[in-house]
Amino acid sequence: MQHPVFEVFSVPLASWSSSARSLIDVATGRAPADLLVRNGRWVNVHSGEILPGHDVAIVAGRFAAIDPDLSYTIGANTQIIDAAGRYMVPGLCDAHMHVESGMVTVTEFCRAVIPHGTTSMFIDPHEIANVLGIKGVRLMHDEAAAMPVSVYVQAPSCVPSAPGLETPGATISPDDVAEMLSWPNIIGLGEMMNFPGVAANDEKMLAEIAHTQRAGKTVGGHYASPDLGKPFYGYVAGGPADDHEGTRMEDAIARVRLGMRSMLRLGSAWFDVAAQVKAITEAGLDSRNFVLCTDDSHSGTLVNEGHMDRVVRHAIACGLKPITAIQMASLNTATHFGLEREMGSITPGRRADLILTSDLATLPIELVIGQGTVLAENGVLTAPLEPWPYPDFAKNTVRLGRQLTAEAFEIKAPSGRNAVTARVIGVIENQAGTRALERTLPVEDGLVAVDAAQDVCQIALVERHVGSGAVVNALVSGFGYNIDCAVASTVAHDSHQMIVVGTNRDDMALAANRLGEVGGGAIVVSKGKVLALVELPIAGLMSDERAEIVAKKADSLVAAMRQCGCTLNNAFMQHSLLALVVIPELRISDKGLIDVRTFTPTELFV
Repeated sequence: MQHPVFEVFSVPLASWSSSARSLIDVATGRAPADLLVRNGRWVNVHSGEILPGHDVAIVAGRFAAIDPDLSYTIGANTQIIDAAGRYMVPGLCDAHMHVESGMVTVTEFCRAVIPHGTTSMFIDPHEIANVLGIKGVRLMHDEAAAMPVSVYVQAPSCVPSAPGLETPGATISPDDVAEMLSWPNIIGLGEMMNFPGVAANDEKMLAEIAHTQRAGKTVGGHYASPDLGKPFYGYVAGGPADDHEGTRMEDAIARVRLGMRSMLRLGSAWFDVAAQVKAITEAGLDSRNFVLCTDDSHSGTLVNEGHMDRVVRHAIACGLKPITAIQMASLNTATHFGLEREMGSITPGRRADLILTSDLATLPIELVIGQGTVLAENGVLTAPLEPWPYPDFAKNTVRLGRQLTAEAFEIKAPSGRNAVTARVIGVIENQAGTRALERTLPVEDGLVAVDAAQDVCQIALVERHVGSGAVVNALVSGFGYNIDCAVASTVAHDSHQMIVVGTNRDDMALAANRLGEVGGGAIVVSKGKVLALVELPIAGLMSDERAEIVAKKADSLVAAMRQCGCTLNNAFMQHSLLALVVIPELRISDKGLIDVRTFTPTELFV
């Protein structure tokens, strides 16, 4: 089936070959440069050198020449920027990320991160794919192609992420993957999350990988298991080329030794760089096969803390040399995706993506050039970036099927019991994984009661794609909620049903119903009052407002969660992953409680 192609409103950067005559003429002095950056310290990620006193000439959006004196390229209309001895760093690349995690569109994500020096992104829109299918992917693909920086798209691979264990709003087939691979801005296959399927020769997974390999593109990986034996060997043999799910030094070492790129992740809630970077700093592995990425960044993180600049600074603080950290966020990423001759370094012919900074270790982003144009200066976007319109079919996607009441969130205990031992999802701060816990809880009037003393509250998954009215109830620990409250979200990786966590069933019902009314989002309710609300009308995942506005609302959401007793770092990101049935150990889905260690449903009561 062919899906509609939406018009792209940008003129793509001309290829190196198409620009070669202009590049040669500028390099040899036969024509003037469009832009000349003078007297900078050239951070050469190919040689690992920092070379002071260099000029960089740019024409047609690409680097033409680098030399101590390029005054011969100055013409009447050449724009000249004095680097004044500052470092000239390649624009930063995010090797793996999901725009939807920022709760904003691609355009607004770019508006937020360009001032932080990000000039290339490799995005996997499998969140919108789980709601709208291939049509949603095409929307984000076309928007990405219209950006003033390089935003490449990976074709979502696992929709659903775990067949039989969850129900998304749409599905992606191998034929869909084959179609997406023909689109101009598709760089490869998104993270192959069904790692047991790959290791077991699942036909659908292998077909998607085969389509990608035949197209000569990169297969993204996702191996979320501590088992580095036969299942891991089988997964690597299946074809995934990288992985960002490692959390230990041995994870990074195992991936690189078997020919994968190890992607070290620092997101809003995932702090996986420090342990794994020791594979370089202590075990002495070659850093060329390590890449930095964010995976999931909350809008508040983007606006208040940064993006890839934040990751590079963190990697340096963890012991990497500045030049090595920069390589892992530029050249290494470009090489991994087969784009070493296109981006990732300040060398002739490459896209003219460049940052000026006065200090490599602290990395203040003082000027950002993307494809030969000054885009941001001193943290402020200076280039125009118009909002991107989303069509009506991408909105009004939250269908509850009924008005929910407190009764929908009751957990009935086995008859005659005054206490039960139940399985409980245990949240782990700053990690994507959870623990499978067991707790003994009181029973009141035949219903299981939450227990603040044990930090146990209720979690419910509310079906929101087809309006079945179904609600699955379970228990969760780790948020610290200690008053009557509820937190609900239609951002619920990966099938993006609705997750409601709370200590009071009336508040849980109110939170769920309110999200249904506004078309999706995230909300905190306490004692019948809405404390914070972030409206996400696009697929129930993204706002149509500016990034800084969404960030303020998101900050209010986090503050409201804290008011309810939660002290977790970036607790909303933890909340949004409670239904992610491809990362161990225990999760919730519309199919019930899922033991991800065995990839099977399990009972709530022991």
